Amino acid sequence: MIKYLPSHEYVKVDGNIAYIGISPYAAAQLGNVVYVDMPEEGDDVVAGEDFGAIESVKAASDLFAPVSGAVIEANEHLIDNPRLINEDPLANWIIKVEMSNPAELDNLLDEEAYAALCASEKH
Repeated sequence: MIKYLPSHEYVKVDGNIAYIGISPYAAAQLGNVVYVDMPEEGDDVVAGEDFGAIESVKAASDLFAPVSGAVIEANEHLIDNPRLINEDPLANWIIKVEMSNPAELDNLLDEEAYAALCASEKH
């Protein structure tokens, strides 16, 4: 299951573990990603609040957490090669979080609603 924030972050859920990154749409809009600022293992993230930033040759954007929880891993591969996000944003998550409140998923957009949002932004 994948859910999205209107700000283009996704969360892929596996049990109580949430993989958080940016959507393919966001990666395409940003262009070549050159830097990702991530929290460290053990940090807490709060749904709707920023947890880091992503920079491309075109822009810099804050990253917002779709769900709350404790960071159990930051994707170290992105430190040396942030362009992995451009290659496959869904495979190259930014942080892995142990969710503290899975009910927060109910507040997020499903794939259909997110696709409609992206379509409306293109016009």
